[in-house]
Amino acid sequence: MSPPTAQNLPDSVRANIDAYFKDLGASEPANMHDMLLRTVEKPLLEVVLARAGGNQSRAAQWLGLNRNTLRKKLQEHGLLDL
Repeated sequence: MSPPTAQNLPDSVRANIDAYFKDLGASEPANMHDMLLRTVEKPLLEVVLARAGGNQSRAAQWLGLNRNTLRKKLQEHGLLDL
C-alpha cells in the first residue's frame, strides 16, 4: 500500500473502497460494513491511545466512548495488556 497523501479522510476512504472493488473484479463483496468498521477501528484505537499517552480515560473521551466500552474494544482487537 502506498503512503498516505494529504487528501482528507473521506476521500482517502472512498479511494480505498474503490480500490477494493477493483481488486474484487467480477466477485461480489460480502459483509462490507462489518469488514470496514473492523478494519478502521483497530488503527483508530491504536493511534488515539498512543496520542493519549496510553491514558484510556482520555482516549475514551476523545473517541466519545465510555471507558468500559473502549476497554472492551481494545480487548476485542488484542490491544489490551491483561
